[in-house]
Amino acid sequence: MVIKYGGNAMTDPKLQAAFARDVVLLKLVGLNPVVVHGGGPQIEDLLKRVGKKGEFVQGMRVTDAETMDVVEMVLGGQVNKDIVNLINLAGGKAVGLTGVDGTFIRAKKLMMPHKDKPGDVIDIGQMGEITKIDPSLIAFLDSGDFIPVIAPIGVGTHGETYNINADVVAGKLAEVLKAEKLVLLTNTPGVLDKDGKLLTGLTPRKIDALVADGTLSGGMLPKIASALDAARSGVKSVHIIDGRVEHALLLEIMTDQGVGTLIQSS
Repeated sequence: MVIKYGGNAMTDPKLQAAFARDVVLLKLVGLNPVVVHGGGPQIEDLLKRVGKKGEFVQGMRVTDAETMDVVEMVLGGQVNKDIVNLINLAGGKAVGLTGVDGTFIRAKKLMMPHKDKPGDVIDIGQMGEITKIDPSLIAFLDSGDFIPVIAPIGVGTHGETYNINADVVAGKLAEVLKAEKLVLLTNTPGVLDKDGKLLTGLTPRKIDALVADGTLSGGMLPKIASALDAARSGVKSVHIIDGRVEHALLLEIMTDQGVGTLIQSS
């Protein structure tokens, strides 16, 4: 199973420890978790400290060369190693990776389609689009009882690095690994309607309607798109759950009703 780890679950020490224990338990019972993490708040914090303001277009970070340096330091260094350390302290054997390791995430420059001008594209710098994922490195680690922890950085044909949305990496990795389950931890109970009520059992048609009427926007867009792509590509179940709830991961996996929003392929 592939787990996208983000939001408050990454910044609250109590939730961090609970997440690490949950991942170790899932490995012990044979579910082979693969963790893909974000790090938006940590990136924003370092950008502020160097006097730079983060910008977003349609939920994607505008990433110039200076911002990319910060992204690599934060995601590939600080955040990745913190998560690895937490899982190891909880009794697991975690190994931290970026897509540069073994060139296992190949990427190219992402040109963002302009939502108001069909046919136009927006250049948002070193944001990447995945061209290929080689699953052999992950399979090797899984077979050795290691827990892969992946920072969403890809590499281009000339060795250039790209910042890739973590939800996108998690979704594509779930497809390539033929995962049973994709779980996206976020800072809401799941997908909410305009009245703040939790929606579940979402289909592509329902999601299109929610995007059209503005219910879904901003950072939820890449999350939903990745969830849909994974469901259509054979991942049996995709859930968007509340990372602010202690042990949300175990509640999702180990209880009949689950929590959060279920995404269905049809």
